[in-house]
Amino acid sequence: MTTPRIILFGLWIFITIAACDSASTRDGGKADESGAPVSKTSIVQIEAGIKTYISDKTKEGNGFFHVQDEDKVLRMKLVRVHTEYLSNLGPKRHFACVDLADESGDVYDVDFFLKGDPGDMEVTETTVHKLNGKPFYTWKQREDKTWHRVPVEGASADLLGVIEGEDQFEFRYRSELPEIEDQAKMWIPIAKSDDFQTVKLISLKAPGKQVMLEETEYGNTILYLELSPEHSGETIEIIYEVVRKEKGPVEEDKPISEKYLAPNLLMPVGGRFREIAEEAIEGKQEDNKLVQARALYDYIIDNMRYMKHGDYGNGDAIYACDTRTGNCSEFHSFFISLARSVGIPARFAIGASIPSDRNEGGIDGYHCWAEFYAEGKWWPVDISEGNKYTALATYYFGHHPANRIELSRGRDLALQPGPQSGPINFLAFPLLEIGDEIVRTETTFSFSRKQHQNPTAGLSLSVK
Repeated sequence: MTTPRIILFGLWIFITIAACDSASTRDGGKADESGAPVSKTSIVQIEAGIKTYISDKTKEGNGFFHVQDEDKVLRMKLVRVHTEYLSNLGPKRHFACVDLADESGDVYDVDFFLKGDPGDMEVTETTVHKLNGKPFYTWKQREDKTWHRVPVEGASADLLGVIEGEDQFEFRYRSELPEIEDQAKMWIPIAKSDDFQTVKLISLKAPGKQVMLEETEYGNTILYLELSPEHSGETIEIIYEVVRKEKGPVEEDKPISEKYLAPNLLMPVGGRFREIAEEAIEGKQEDNKLVQARALYDYIIDNMRYMKHGDYGNGDAIYACDTRTGNCSEFHSFFISLARSVGIPARFAIGASIPSDRNEGGIDGYHCWAEFYAEGKWWPVDISEGNKYTALATYYFGHHPANRIELSRGRDLALQPGPQSGPINFLAFPLLEIGDEIVRTETTFSFSRKQHQNPTAGLSLSVK
């Protein structure tokens, strides 16, 4: 990704916060130069002012809000207004913070300074504060109550475990068969290459009769095994070499399949999910689907807890809605149900997240994520990671890092031959069926990184 260098006008601008007397501060009233009282502009009015400004400029820009880079113009779309940061700076002076996404999917946190009255505000200064959650500068308050920007030198790309750009590693998938007392069948996902990962199958060791099945609805490849009691205790091992690229929004010029708006067995659509989604996007019904998806993303981050407790790990949106807890599968299933319920296509994928703080060793189970469709693109999201690491919430809305592998995609996978229990909910760990019973296997993932890189080294942002 090309590192943008944004022109920041007046880097050391001092923002004077109104220093009124105590009575005036309590009343929220201010006076103009003649001494006449000036009514305080509400947060709702500031929000309306900045949204009107961006909307007007977007119309002038043929559907894009333009921000000047050092050598080019960034074409942006509104994602959200940070209502928590809207402020009055003094009589007829206001501050707003807004997230805008460019055509590549990078999300910019932009600071706006406005002046004027409700319904008649104009922007006096615009500066880019953050790129994908990484700051160009921070704010510091002086003793005299004025604020100034302090530049962040060489902002780190560590991002709490995110590898940007590209990652290369060997991925080992290993499963130990339990005691088998009857005829058994097993289904294992086989990683495939796509635009963001190049996968080379180095070795595959497995007992029994082997058949590669092609699942046509989502394009998965599944290893199907027929096993007998003599295979008890044997080991299945699959080794891949993987080159994975960081993923951003992807343009889609084909019609979007209706399956991405339809319910799945554990991801209902409509009913209370529509009610929750409509509440989450209240006030944004006339905004684009990108803005609405961000509202749903924020709703889940604000209302769910990452917790591996209870009947978690099934990707059950109803369980997630009832308990407001779960692992990555609950977070993304809940999001997909909400998104589809308000007409936003969304889809599911699963694999593993590769540690960035070391270059070899074990991996803590599977990891899953989602994508939604808006503004002509599929936007990747990782809401459970955004929930765990608040500083990464902006990054994970529109990005998947390079340090992961996708094993399969989609839900309710229909295979032939398939399990007696019906379509497969999702597939990361093997599904073993002995007789007519689903049996758990001991499965582990491990890796070794081909590029022995410093996980904290990476993108460095410069401010001019």
